[in-house]
Amino acid sequence: MPGLNAAIKTVVYRAEEEGMEVLGIRRGWAGLLYYDPDLEADQSRLVNRLIKNEIRTIDRYGGTYLHSSRTNPASIKEAEWAKLPAAQGWVDLEGGRRDYTAHVLKVIEHLGIDVLIAIGGDDTLSFAARLDEEGVPVVSIPKTMDNDVYGTDLCIGFPTAITRSVDFITALRTNAGSHERIGIVELFGRNSGETSLIAAYLSGVDRAIISEVPFDVEKLAWLLDEDKANNPSGYAIMTISEGAHLTGGQPVNYGEEDAYGHRKLGGIGLVVSEAIKKLTPHGTMYQQVAYLMRSGAPDALDRMVAISFANLAVELIKKGWTGRMVSIQDGKYTTVPARTPVSGTKRVDVAQLYDPETYRPKVSSMLSKPMFLY
Repeated sequence: MPGLNAAIKTVVYRAEEEGMEVLGIRRGWAGLLYYDPDLEADQSRLVNRLIKNEIRTIDRYGGTYLHSSRTNPASIKEAEWAKLPAAQGWVDLEGGRRDYTAHVLKVIEHLGIDVLIAIGGDDTLSFAARLDEEGVPVVSIPKTMDNDVYGTDLCIGFPTAITRSVDFITALRTNAGSHERIGIVELFGRNSGETSLIAAYLSGVDRAIISEVPFDVEKLAWLLDEDKANNPSGYAIMTISEGAHLTGGQPVNYGEEDAYGHRKLGGIGLVVSEAIKKLTPHGTMYQQVAYLMRSGAPDALDRMVAISFANLAVELIKKGWTGRMVSIQDGKYTTVPARTPVSGTKRVDVAQLYDPETYRPKVSSMLSKPMFLY
C-alpha cells in the first residue's frame, strides 16, 4: 500500500530521536500470532528491531517493508490451528473458530512492548481496538485505499489510489475513443464508493456508479448511449465501485470468507459491460484497475499524510496519550478513540456529493467544503 513505508520510516526516525526503541512486527497480526514466547530459537522473521540505517530508503517504494496478512487473531479458522505454536491460549468460538487474543497478549508482554502502533484498515484496527480494551496501550493509524475507515476524512493509500485511477482512466480514453466503445472502469470500494466518486470527479467521466446507491442498468445503458452520441470522438466512459449493486440486487462476491468475514468483491463491471452490449448496439471495454490502484510509490499527498500521521502517533506516545487513532477531520489533524473504526461505517455523503438520478458526482456547494472533499 503506498504510504505505509513512509509512515514506518517516520515512526522509526522520530522514535529514535525521542529515545525509544522500535520493533517491527512482520505480516501484521500474524507476526504476534505465530510468535512462540517459549521458543529460544531466533524469530526475527516475525519480529525484529527497526533501526535508521536499515530502513532509510523504504519510503521510496510502495508496499510495506514489514509485509502484511489478512489475519485476525480473534477469529482463527480450524485449518490454521496446526500451523500455530503448540503452547497457545485460546477461546473456542462458534463456527469452529478460535480466539487467540490471550496468546497475543502473552507475546506482547514477553517482547516488552510498551506501546503498540497499529497501521491498517477498519479490519486491522478492530483488533487494535480489542487490544486497547484488554489494557494494551495502542495508537492506531488509518490506512486503506478505499478511504473507508470511520472516524477520519482521509486514510493513507487513498490519495495514490485516486492518482493511479485518474491516470488509468485518462489512458483508457485512447482505446475507447479509437474503437468508439463504452469504457467501464471498475475500482476497489466495498462499502464506500469514494474511489469511484472522486476518480470520476477528477477525470471527468460520463457516469459514476458508487457502492451507496443501487443503480438501474437499463437507465445507465440509455444514459451512456446518449453520452456516446454526444461525444465528437464517439465514445463514453464510466467508473463503478466493486461493491456497487443493481436495484434489488446484491454485490458480486466470490471465494471463501477471510478472517474478518469478507468474501472477495469484483465483477460488477463485467455484469454492466455485458448488459450494455445487450441493451445497446455498442461494444464495450471492461477494465478492472484493481491492485494497480495500490501499486507503486506514494504520491506527494500520500507522503504528506503518512509522515504527518506517524509524527502525530509518536507525539501521542511521548505525551502518554494512548487508546487513540490519529485522524484528519475538516482538514485538520486530530485524534479519536481507538474504538472509533468499529463504531460506525463510513459512506459517501450522497446528498452533498452525488446525483443519484444522473449517476454523476455533483458537489451541492463548494463553500465550506474541506479542500479534498473527503
